[in-house]
Amino acid sequence: MNSRTLAVVLAVVVLLFTASCGSDGRTADSQPRSGSGQAAPSTAQEHDIGAPGRRDTDVDQISTFALDVDTASYGYARQALKEGRLPEKDRVRPEEFVNFFRQDYREPEGDGFAVHMDGARTPGNGTALLRVGLRTRQAQAQARRPANLTFVVDVSGSMGDVGRLDLVREALHKLIEQLGPGDQISIVAFSDEAEVVLSMTPATEKEVLNAAVERLVARASTNLEAGMTTGYAEAAKAFRSVATNRVILLSDGLANTGDTSWQGILDQVEEAAGKQITLLCVGVGRDYGDQLMEQLADNGDGAAVYVSSVDDARKVFVEQLAATLDLRARDAKAQVVFNPSTVESYHLIGYENRQIATEDFRDDSKDGGEIGPGHSVTALYEVRLREGASGQLATTTVRWQDPDTRAPGEVTRSLESADLAASLWREPSPRFQVDVVAAAFAEHLRTGEPPAGIGAEDLAEHATRLADSTEDAEVAELADLITRASSLR
Repeated sequence: MNSRTLAVVLAVVVLLFTASCGSDGRTADSQPRSGSGQAAPSTAQEHDIGAPGRRDTDVDQISTFALDVDTASYGYARQALKEGRLPEKDRVRPEEFVNFFRQDYREPEGDGFAVHMDGARTPGNGTALLRVGLRTRQAQAQARRPANLTFVVDVSGSMGDVGRLDLVREALHKLIEQLGPGDQISIVAFSDEAEVVLSMTPATEKEVLNAAVERLVARASTNLEAGMTTGYAEAAKAFRSVATNRVILLSDGLANTGDTSWQGILDQVEEAAGKQITLLCVGVGRDYGDQLMEQLADNGDGAAVYVSSVDDARKVFVEQLAATLDLRARDAKAQVVFNPSTVESYHLIGYENRQIATEDFRDDSKDGGEIGPGHSVTALYEVRLREGASGQLATTTVRWQDPDTRAPGEVTRSLESADLAASLWREPSPRFQVDVVAAAFAEHLRTGEPPAGIGAEDLAEHATRLADSTEDAEVAELADLITRASSLR
């Protein structure tokens, strides 16, 4: 038995032992739960070689994570930089930076996912960046299923800051104007207590709805528990099996009254999600409870976005209306299996709090991500290639459940070493390069250690070049944010 074979055998023995005992001697059934209610990542995913999060394929060939379409982290960081300050490092999530930007992935023919894989070799010796891109089929707003929407609006004292509640009212007015005859709306406001401002009302009664929005005024403290309890009660009372039933929370996420430990609120949201009442968290405000809003979205089978302007509100509630309100897939997960003959190690950039155990991939009782029509999801991996090796690099499988029948579906795609672009900044598509710049920018902000050693001084130049080639105002804004961040360090 040669040394490499012996190492693999020993690694398997270690994995079998840790799977049955856990790292602290407990059995596998007593493993702690993550904040989102999912099982904590398997012990196999804790073997690093070098950089944090890097996995040796001789030990762990499989990367599994729940899909995520949140973009709140980028929205908040953008606002902070425009105000002349760096975002807090723990609020920077690279996957939300990447998923903020538009993609050009092809759509699937059916209601599942199209899987796209590509990659490019990087300036670092023997490394490459691989991209997994997923997309659902788009739907016209008028073709979506009807929606039962319960707005839960924070009217606490902190929401009285200049422009904050005004922005919430503007966002609601914009959404109301987009809704159709089959839609219904109820509004719950909360401060130290919660009240039903408007019970479930047809969207055709726009004057009534808009008048109710105008009655929202800032009051006292923030009892988020009361707001969510009342909001979900209203949603359950008007539940329609043929409709999308969604609670939309608009808040700065700064709970200071009621159950502020979060767990009771998270449990309630998770229970409602099991009854097909999903959640959209819309964050506002300079002082923003990012962690709570993200966990609420994860437990509530929903998404978290951050709005700081009327343009942001228009994007969420007008341009992306169908994707915001409807669903294409429930409990969607991705699993990437790396070939140890060609890949020495890999590192998934971001998604730390969305990783799930390998064995939970096909366990449909385990929570995944909820994806709307026309949504794109992107994951980037930094990989170290084995010298001189060629052939298949990795295979990606996506699994999801039909939002109505819960029937599972799967689709798979592979990437070969011959498919890698030879030069990161010359050959790949502009959208691939934008993803790399966004991820590298996030890593500079939170760790100072970008993937593949991409220097901060080069990012603004690449972003400016890509803004010209894509004619995308959001990419131009990214270039400006990178420059702002450099001046603040």
